[in-house]
Amino acid sequence: MALLLEIESAKKRFGFPADSAVVSVYEAGRDAFWLHRWLTAQGVDNVVVDPGSIEVDRRAKRAKTDKLDSEKMVRCLVRHHAGEQKVWRVVRVPSEEDEDMRRIHRERKRIQEELTSVTNRSHSLLATIGVKVENMRRLESYVGRLRTANDEEVPPHLRRELVRIVERINLLVEQLGEVEADRRTFLQSSSKRAEMVLLLGSLRGVGMETAWYLVMEVFAWREIRNRKQLGALAGLTGTPHNSDTTVRDQGISKAGNSRLRALMVEVSWQWLRYQPDSELTLWFQQRFANAGGRARKRGIVAVARKLLIALWRFVELGLVPAGADLKAEGAALR
Repeated sequence: MALLLEIESAKKRFGFPADSAVVSVYEAGRDAFWLHRWLTAQGVDNVVVDPGSIEVDRRAKRAKTDKLDSEKMVRCLVRHHAGEQKVWRVVRVPSEEDEDMRRIHRERKRIQEELTSVTNRSHSLLATIGVKVENMRRLESYVGRLRTANDEEVPPHLRRELVRIVERINLLVEQLGEVEADRRTFLQSSSKRAEMVLLLGSLRGVGMETAWYLVMEVFAWREIRNRKQLGALAGLTGTPHNSDTTVRDQGISKAGNSRLRALMVEVSWQWLRYQPDSELTLWFQQRFANAGGRARKRGIVAVARKLLIALWRFVELGLVPAGADLKAEGAALR
């Protein structure tokens, strides 16, 4: 490829041996992963970094050009390969298999969002003629003889648009069924990931959607070394602001995976409901049961962090969260 020819030409121009090591860096983006895998296969020591972790001048106004950004990244790359640890945050690149396994739940979420959008659009269109339909899938059976609230014929263009909307809804429902069928087939396999999903889903209060997301996005491929790293991944760690005599807490960092953080807060409320005898629920009730709404919101964030760590230990070490109950056999798959 042209890049390999350019590297070879640069070595000759600067008088480097042909077997000289090549290092490179670029910011994480849409096409970051496949390119990293290709560069690594060509023997290039490549680094993919989080753009938000690159240090910048904190003045009110600063110059920003592609040239300045490139020079900054090269200087940081030299420091990184010299052994400096906190130059930037390196992105862990998943394998092709790990990346592909995340397609199922992400596609399912997009189809559901599109289905909700199309359904809401159809309700809005029907509202313009004074018609209300509870189940949009039933609209297909009588869209041809639909009449307005004034018992008049539906305008022709609106009727044709409704027909197309019904066809789109049917297509989305069919695609959603195909995605769910793929997931059920995978869960019946002997894959380690499938075993992890079923194990996690065996806990009361943890549904299949939650178990699947946590395994495919976090537990199955990330090398989590300790609980602090896991909390930082979800953005659930504290952010102190201590300067001179000023000592205050800015709350959680929110610097991690926002979808994971939102999911864990939602699951935490379910955990309090379906695991009333667990130590985590008793801890929350003891400290926040009689507190106000604001304090309970802060408390549920703490529960979310503790619960995420407990679920990680359950998957990795088989340690059931203290006081937690398991579902009946086979309930997780259902």
